[in-house]
Amino acid sequence: MSAVKPTWSESFLVYLKPRVITMMFLGFAAGLPLLLVFSTLSAWLRDMGVSLSAIGFFGWIGITYSIKVLWAPVVDHVRLPVLGALLGQRRSWILLGQLGIIVGVLGLSVADPKAHLGLVAALALLVAFSSATQDVAIDAYRIEAVIQEYQGAMSSTYILGYRLAMLVAGAGSLYIAQFVSWPAAYVVMAALMGIGVITVLIIEEPEREDLNARDLTGSSTEELEEALHHQLHVDSLSGKFADGLRWFVDAVVAPFVDFFKRNGRFALVILLFIGLFRLSDIVMGIMANPFYLDLGFSKADIASIGKVFGFFMTIVGSFLGGVLVVRYGVFKPLVAGATMVALTNLLFAQLSLIGPDLTWLALVISADNLSGGFSNAVFVAYLSGLTNRSYTATQYALFSSIMTLPGKFISGFSGIIVSYSSYTFFFTYAAIMGVPAILLAIYLLRQSQRPG
Repeated sequence: MSAVKPTWSESFLVYLKPRVITMMFLGFAAGLPLLLVFSTLSAWLRDMGVSLSAIGFFGWIGITYSIKVLWAPVVDHVRLPVLGALLGQRRSWILLGQLGIIVGVLGLSVADPKAHLGLVAALALLVAFSSATQDVAIDAYRIEAVIQEYQGAMSSTYILGYRLAMLVAGAGSLYIAQFVSWPAAYVVMAALMGIGVITVLIIEEPEREDLNARDLTGSSTEELEEALHHQLHVDSLSGKFADGLRWFVDAVVAPFVDFFKRNGRFALVILLFIGLFRLSDIVMGIMANPFYLDLGFSKADIASIGKVFGFFMTIVGSFLGGVLVVRYGVFKPLVAGATMVALTNLLFAQLSLIGPDLTWLALVISADNLSGGFSNAVFVAYLSGLTNRSYTATQYALFSSIMTLPGKFISGFSGIIVSYSSYTFFFTYAAIMGVPAILLAIYLLRQSQRPG
C-alpha cells in the first residue's frame, strides 16, 4: 500500500479497471465446480437416500483443493504443448482445467448415485482435481495481472464472480432438480462452464515477473536459485538427471526457501494462521444443506432463501471487504472477518433449536453470507500480498492448500459427529474452532503496527 491513504472515491473507482472486472468472470469459472462436488452433491446424495456418514466422507474429495500445492510447480513452470504457445502459461493451464471440469460434470450427469456410488466419487474427484488446477492458474493470473495496491479489489470481484457461480450451482441446481431432475441440473452446469472458456480466449496473458527481480531481502530469485544449486551440488552433475534436479530445485524448492527467507521464524506463525482462518467455516459447510433438509425446509426454500437472498449479502460483504482493504490495509479487516465467521456458526446452532422458521433461516443465511463474503475478500488479498511474483502459482497454492487442508480433513467426520450428537452441538463446536484464528489475527495486527 502507498504511504498516502487513498480517498473513498479512489477506493471505489478501482472497481472500474478492466482487469478488475475480468476477475468476476474468472471467479465464476472457479466457483461453479465447487458446490457440484460439495454441498449440491451432498443434497443430491441425501435426496437419493445416501447415509449421512457416506456423505460426510465425500467431504474428503475437497482435500484435492488442499493438496494442489503438489502439482502447482508444474502449472508454474511447465509449458503445455500447443496450448502454451497459443495462449501463454497462465491462460493455457486455466483452459485445460476448465475442459477437465466439463468432462467430469457431464459424467456425473449420467451416473446413478444409488447404483454406482464409487463412480460418482471418481467423477467428483476428476472435477475437483481439474478445478484445483484451474484455481492455481487463475490465482497466479490474478496476482500477476495488477499491482499490489489493487489486489483487494481483484479479490473482491473474483469473490463476486465466485459467489455468483455458487448461486447458480447452488440455487440454480436445486431449482432444476426440483422441477426437472438432478442429471439435467448437472448438464446445465457443464454448459455454463463455457463462460470461463470464452473469458480465457478473450483476456490477455499477464507479464511474468523477471526472475532477476529483487525481493525485500535485497537478493534476486536468480541468485537464490544459483545458491541452492551450489549447496545441493547440482552444477557438479550432468545429463538428464541433473536437468531434472535443477528444474525441481528451481520450481519446487526455491519457492519455499524464498518464503521462509523473507519471513524468518515468523513464517511459521503466518502458516499457522492461514491453516486456522477458515477452519470454522469449512468444517460446517458440508452439513449445511443436509441440515436444512433434515430440519424440514424444502429444496425450493433452500434455493430461494439460502442461496438467492443470501447471495446479495455476500455481494455486500465482499464489496465492503475490498474497499476496506484498499483504504485501511488487510490486518484490521482480518480481525473483523475471523470474528464474524465464528459468531455466525452460533446462529446456525440457534436455528437448529428453533426449527423450520423461514424468518430465522433468512437471518442466519444473511449473516453467514455477509461474513463469508467479507472475510474471504480480505483473506485472499492478504494471501496475495505474501507471494513473491517470481513464484506466484506455487507460493499461493501453498497458502491456499494450508488454508483448506485442516478444515477439509475434519469435515470428513462431520456426518459422524452429527449422527452421534446433534446439529446444535456440531455448530457450537464449529464456532469454537474459530477462536484461535481470531487470536492470531489480533496478534498479526499488533505485529504490523510495530515500528520498523
